[in-house]
Amino acid sequence: LGAELSLDFVVEPKIDGMSVALWYENGYLQRALTRGNGQQGDDITAQVRASGCAPLEIPVEQGFLEVRGEIYLPRSAFTALNQGLAAAGEKTLINPRNACTGLMKRKDADQLQGLGIASFLYHIARSADLDLPRLQSQRLAWLRQLGFAIHPDTIPVSGVQAVYDYCRSFIDRRSQLDHDIDGMVIKLDDTAWYEELGATAHHPRWGVAWKFPSEQVATRLQEVITQVGKSGKLTPVAVLQPVFVAGSTVSRASLHNWSEVRRKNLHIGDTVLVEKAGEIIPQVVRVVDEDRPSDAQSVAAPSHCPSCGTAAVEEDLFLLCPNPACPAQLRERLRHFASKDAMDIDGMGPAVVDQVVAHCGVRDPADLYLLTHQQLAALDRMGEKSARRLCNALQASKRQGLARVLAGLAIPNCGKVMAQAVAEYFRSAESLLAAAQRYHDGDEALVETLTPRGGNGPIAGMGPTTARAIFAALSTSQVRTVIERLQAQGVDCGMPELDSSQIIDEIAGKRFVLTGTLPSMDRTQAGEMIAAAGGKIVGSVSKQTDFVVAGSNAGSKLRKAEQLGIPIIDQDGLLKLLGIE
Repeated sequence: LGAELSLDFVVEPKIDGMSVALWYENGYLQRALTRGNGQQGDDITAQVRASGCAPLEIPVEQGFLEVRGEIYLPRSAFTALNQGLAAAGEKTLINPRNACTGLMKRKDADQLQGLGIASFLYHIARSADLDLPRLQSQRLAWLRQLGFAIHPDTIPVSGVQAVYDYCRSFIDRRSQLDHDIDGMVIKLDDTAWYEELGATAHHPRWGVAWKFPSEQVATRLQEVITQVGKSGKLTPVAVLQPVFVAGSTVSRASLHNWSEVRRKNLHIGDTVLVEKAGEIIPQVVRVVDEDRPSDAQSVAAPSHCPSCGTAAVEEDLFLLCPNPACPAQLRERLRHFASKDAMDIDGMGPAVVDQVVAHCGVRDPADLYLLTHQQLAALDRMGEKSARRLCNALQASKRQGLARVLAGLAIPNCGKVMAQAVAEYFRSAESLLAAAQRYHDGDEALVETLTPRGGNGPIAGMGPTTARAIFAALSTSQVRTVIERLQAQGVDCGMPELDSSQIIDEIAGKRFVLTGTLPSMDRTQAGEMIAAAGGKIVGSVSKQTDFVVAGSNAGSKLRKAEQLGIPIIDQDGLLKLLGIE
């Protein structure tokens, strides 16, 4: 912009609610959308109308207007709602944001009237046949005149220091508000700059979110237990005296590995500070050493697997259970196989997995497809209807294809991105298994083709170390048998041909890396949209990467892309490439 310019900003509290886009035509509300995955945003028009959280009519005789903002549940309304639920003997809600999201997805929209759901609007995204003011502050004043709720603490501010001081003032003030905020939003006031400045991966260059420091709360460490993962990793988990942190009650937090336990010098009975990383994942920050009780007991790493009793082995920073038949590993592998990122078997949750292992003799993923309606209906809390739905979900999952099968088998170094790349290259289980055995046996020509010395092979992100781990696993009799049994049960272990009508020239053959949190879709949805258009998802950034799609909290991948000069786009940029406006 130039150092000689004196900049004016608009600063507003960042509402911790549910994002919404409101469409008005000729003064009437036509649609209200959560913006979803960019293609099929949840339509909540009926809920907005019933709740009264936004104007149904505005004094504009003609033209189109899209206004964006946040729908939220005030704390006072949340308290009243929970009091009513408690009086009726029903389960109370955790926090206002989750309560608001749940309410606005209810099908019985008429029940939303009078609950106190409200909104704050903050941005005009699109317009047609309307003469808009130039300044953001003026646009907000105009929206207020039309009947929209604009946050009363949204103000114009001149100069960076004044912006910083105003943002800092809300660290203490936020608790006095009747609604939750998780930061501040700072925008240039002059919208004439918006198109010229464009956007970075995180945000438009004309605006940025300033997050409050993570809330840290003291609580007592009651116990450290060991969790057995699908690959046998023994992970320490802190069991805490329940404490309310950043909108929900926390009673457990991962300690990542036993080296971390030793580094923090944790003792049972310690007072520890807990926060949520990224406002989501509970973690133990540090021990309050001066509060350590005299009878505190040090925490020792386990010598044996707590599930099967096999002696633990060390591998780098981690402890592992080397027993592939370990019951805990089996349950975790089945949960992973059925998860949304793998075979997406709706209804096959942890409780059901535990029961089919204990009572139905399930010992590997292929056994899931031998389960009968009668067996499922006999499980605890299942019943005829739920059993039928789960049977249907199992049948539907058979059509997921090779990429999701590979992602579900918990093969080392083969997450969903690598699984997709491997499946796209080999196209069938037969071709993949034959090549895996040849690679594992040291076929020099194949090794040079897939992982050439001094260069990149045809499978994005696959180097020699990754290839050895994946192909070694695929060469074992256990994995090959599971794949063969899955195929015998009718599970599709191939890849469908791309629909040529969906191929987009700007995307076809390009390599995309996804990083960070996208505003209104998850990375799985984004990856599927890119793949359908002919693009490839890769797991790491290199000179061969064509685009990095980055959301908030992007880390090292974003920095590497900037160093290499790789084009960086945000969600809106991706949607434009996909031809979605």
